[in-house]
Formats: sequence, C-alpha cells, structure tokens
Amino acid sequence: MNDIRVTVLGLGYIGLPTSALIASRKIKTAGIDINPGIVDTINRGEIHISEPDLAGLVRYVVENGLLSASVSPSPSDVFLITVPTPILPDKSPDISHVMSCVESITPCLSPSNLLIIESTCPVNTTSEIKDHIYNKRPDLAGRLYIAYCPERVLPGRIIYELENNDRVIGGINPESAQKAMGFYSLFVKGKLHPTDAKTAEMCKLVENSYRDANIAFANELSILCDHLSIDVFELISLTNRHPRVNILKPSPGVGGHCIAVDPYFLSSRYPEYTRMITLSRQLNNYKTQWVIEKIRNTALEFQHKNSKTPLIALMGISFKPDIDDLRESPSLHIARTLSKTHNITVSEPNIALYDGLKLSSPDSAVREADIIAFLVAHKEFKNINIPGTKTVLDFCNVTKE
Repeated sequence: MNDIRVTVLGLGYIGLPTSALIASRKIKTAGIDINPGIVDTINRGEIHISEPDLAGLVRYVVENGLLSASVSPSPSDVFLITVPTPILPDKSPDISHVMSCVESITPCLSPSNLLIIESTCPVNTTSEIKDHIYNKRPDLAGRLYIAYCPERVLPGRIIYELENNDRVIGGINPESAQKAMGFYSLFVKGKLHPTDAKTAEMCKLVENSYRDANIAFANELSILCDHLSIDVFELISLTNRHPRVNILKPSPGVGGHCIAVDPYFLSSRYPEYTRMITLSRQLNNYKTQWVIEKIRNTALEFQHKNSKTPLIALMGISFKPDIDDLRESPSLHIARTLSKTHNITVSEPNIALYDGLKLSSPDSAVREADIIAFLVAHKEFKNINIPGTKTVLDFCNVTKE
C-alpha cells in the first residue's frame, strides 16, 4: 500500500469517483462531505449517485479499508477540493463552497502538504487561496505545494475518463506543478501537462465556452431552418460532408454542470472581452424558450383543430442522453414550465420518479399522448413505434437515427 494519505473534499459526481479511483490504487483515502447521509451511505459501501462501474468500485475500496468518509477533515498528505461552484442569480460564480473547504483544512495543513483545487474556479482563485492560507498560517508560507487541476469528464464515462484523459496541472510555482504531476501519475494513464495555475484555470473555462459557442451555432441554425422549412438535421449531415466542417447537432438548450455554467465565469468578470461567449450563452438559453413556444403553439393548433385539450408527452428530462443527471437540464426546465399550463406526461427512462411531474414509460407515453415532443435522444426512444395519427416534434433527431 502506498504510504501517502489523501483527503478528497466533496463526494458528489466528481469527488466520489475520484476518491474511489485513488483508493483503488491502494492509497489510503478519506472522503469528506458535509452531508451526514452521504457519509453514512459511502461508509456502508453504497453510492448516492448513478454512474457506471462506480458502485462496485466503491464497495471494493470501502470493504478493503481503503476509503472511508467523514464530515470533517483530518491531517493528510494530499488534499483535493472537488466541491461545486454554482452560479449566483446575477450570473457571477459562487466559490463559497471552495473557500469553506479551504477554511476547514487550514488547521490540518503541514509543511510539504500538497493542495489541489479541481473545482471550476475564476481565474486567479488558486493564487488567492494561497494568500488566504498563508495569512491564516504564516508558518506555512512558501512551504506548501498548491496546484489547480480541472476535471474534464463526461457523465456516464467518469471512471474511464478520470483514468485515461489528459490532465492540465497548473502550479503556483514549477515545484508545485511537478509535485501534483507526481501525485496524478499514481492513478492517471493520460498525459500530464504542466503549466501555471492561472493558465490551468483559464483552460477549464475556455474548453466549455468553446463547446457552448459551437452548440449555439447549431441551435441558431435550427431556428433559422425551422423558419425556412428545412430539415436542420439533414442539412447538418450534408454540410458535414465538407472535410473541414463539423457542425454539432442542435438541442433544446445546454445543460449539465459545465457547459451551461462555466462561460459565466468569464462573461461576468470580463464582459468587454467576451462578447461572443456572452451571445452564445444567451442564444442557448433562448433556444430553450423557443422550444417551449413551439410546443405551446403546436398544442394550440391541435386544440383548435380537434376541439380538445391535448396530452403532451415530453420525452426525456435529463441534460443529455442515457444518464439520470438533471443538473441545469433545459428539458427539465421545459417540463416544469409546461406543467403549469398544459396537460403533460413525462417519460424519463433513467429515473424512477420526480416530484411534481407524472412519469410514464416510453411506450405508455407515446400511446396515450396526442403530441409527442422528443427532448433527449435516449436509446429507449430510438426505433419506438409511433402511430401515424400522433403529432411529433423531434428536437433531437432521435426518431430518425
């Protein structure tokens, strides 16, 4: 067993898989979460989130004494901060959870400890954390290794991507970057790329802002093609035959814990330099409202034609296909909004129930509904039998794949 001790603060979608992967390398790992229920669940060898391969891995490392959970940290050799950084109502980033972690571990720190921030943060946060710790603990000034290493994983593939994706590691100095690289080399097979902390912080924000802008182009194209009565999915397929063109597929908007959030870390602080990033965010948010209005107008047309209120089946409410993750989901927002004014049923194969929404099986929803709106391209929706009498709105091209 490796003799270093690792503490991971935050046991959510990133922290728990990271803790389990590190522990699987025979490294004694402590997971910290302020939720006692989560702590108890993990200490039973169980999990509170859905992610392939995670349940068995957590059970193994807990049963073998490699991973334990607690509500408060203890002295360690390595500290990883993996808590969420949400967006406030004014669209500015909230790093209060990160700073709470910093406060909780400051008394536990010792010279030569390695502190790594993985949470998405505004540029310069790592440097500010360094100054904050040294102000509180002047005895540690210049004696800690501190680095920023953003996660870049896809829900549904987290374990695989934590192990195999390249990592960008930014230190407050070259020594910190090298120390962090040595740590990640214990459980990461991908290449490790050293840089400074500011560049690593920016790298995370730029990756997701770039993806947001590409999705915005596809979503704007879908609105234009609807106006022109052109099948946008056929158009994109044909356009992508060009050897240097790769347009993404449009969707009802952008969700998830990264793409729908990270661009605000730049646009809220540097509005004069982020006009395209800001417009991309606005357009992707508008696409969700456009979908709502499209469904409403279709329901109104149905009601006028048939003299009855239609039942609308909304197919999928997770933020992407084949997962149960609802964070920032545009499809969930669509369902919540329409549930207030329309007769709807929801089919979401990846969750058993959701408070306030009636859930149906895919076949039942298609059979009972008058209007079927496909919002997420879940595999259960592909090749589904849809009677010709139904009105179909396919916002994700799942019926033609």
